[in-house]
Amino acid sequence: MKKLICFFILIISILQTNYSIAEITSFNRWLFENGHTDLVKKEVKEICKNYEKDSKEWISNYCNIAEYKNNYDIYTYPQRYWIPSSNPKPKPNYMTLAHEFYKKMIYTKPQNNVSVSGSPKPYIFEFNISENKFDKHIDRALSRSGLLSYMYYENGEIKIDKISPKERFGKFIKEDTMFKSHSVGKSLAAYITGHAICEGYIDSINTRINDWPIVNNTLYYDQELINLLNFKAGDQKFVYDYYVKNPKWTRYNETSVEALLNHEFQGSKKSRAIFNYSSFLANLVINYVAFKTDDDFEKFLNKIFKDKAKLKNGIIFRKYGNKPQGNMDARFYATRYDYMRIAKLMLDDWRNDTCVGKYLKTIFESRYAKNVPAKYDPFDYAKSYAGMMHTGFKNFSSKRPVMGMHGYGGQQVVIDFENSRIIIAHSVHGNWDDKKIIYSLIKKGIN
Repeated sequence: MKKLICFFILIISILQTNYSIAEITSFNRWLFENGHTDLVKKEVKEICKNYEKDSKEWISNYCNIAEYKNNYDIYTYPQRYWIPSSNPKPKPNYMTLAHEFYKKMIYTKPQNNVSVSGSPKPYIFEFNISENKFDKHIDRALSRSGLLSYMYYENGEIKIDKISPKERFGKFIKEDTMFKSHSVGKSLAAYITGHAICEGYIDSINTRINDWPIVNNTLYYDQELINLLNFKAGDQKFVYDYYVKNPKWTRYNETSVEALLNHEFQGSKKSRAIFNYSSFLANLVINYVAFKTDDDFEKFLNKIFKDKAKLKNGIIFRKYGNKPQGNMDARFYATRYDYMRIAKLMLDDWRNDTCVGKYLKTIFESRYAKNVPAKYDPFDYAKSYAGMMHTGFKNFSSKRPVMGMHGYGGQQVVIDFENSRIIIAHSVHGNWDDKKIIYSLIKKGIN
């Protein structure tokens, strides 16, 4: 048995190595084709110099396929596909972070997707930008860390709007660059659920999901929706974060909900309900919404993001294959300003006390202490949780309605509903001080 396990580990390691090589090759080609010749150069294979172009030998040695060599080292991390969140070794250099940008925003952008196009009349922001005491800290992070983009909105105006400088990552960022949400998508899945309730597709947050055939004979049968939204489904023996525990079929939570339920959860029983951070639950919830809206699903998404949020460039959700049920992924891609448009819509819903605003207030009131050691909580600065959003931030009043959407690598969407403040940050690695440039600003405002 030990020999068999070692064999599979070896095979996985080889596959991951080959994937990394192909990915880095693609990254270098992308750099060259986009004019970044200061970072990469085109090379001719030494063996190809011996053959006439287009000859049989030239073609058989793949001389027709250009090779590109990066001028700098790129570090990879075999223990995880992405740069580890804490204490990565070696510490990522600039080119490793640039490669991470490519991986997140370009290479893994889904081809199989559900997308909503932009509005013909997108929402136009007002700007009121002036120097402030936070600028130096934000500029330092943008010029020295994995921080890509930073925006601050307050009382109807964008007051800080910055991207990484041109000599760093700014050379890669355009107005239509779509940023990967990572776990910010969990929070958006919860917000989408609020719309499904308000549109009458789902009765309430207390609805039991027994009408969904794919959860039969699993621990999720007879669960109230709020248990799923609050990550208190009693599924900690089976899933956590991005992983399946003791997998029978797959290691990673990177496939359809229906397939995972069929392979990993048949006959499963609910455990004591405790906080268990899991990507699987976010996917379960958004797929339940897709099931309830049925043929109206894409129309339903268009109403939220095109008609209400008035996105300019639209939004893209990933799909896993073409199975009829359970193939939606909660993670999404959108431009930096469209992230702000989504957050502003959430703020407007709350402030105007719309049906969806009442839903947001209800899930905020359902908040509860996570009660987990910091090392098990990827966002330990927030001590409580409510409807797939982090809240109860350190040094804030527990009753103050500040809710955070956080994602791997340092993605941050934080909304202070009481004071009409929003901060949007995009990052490839969280090696910057979010307490200093996000929570201090959210707490006291720009002045």
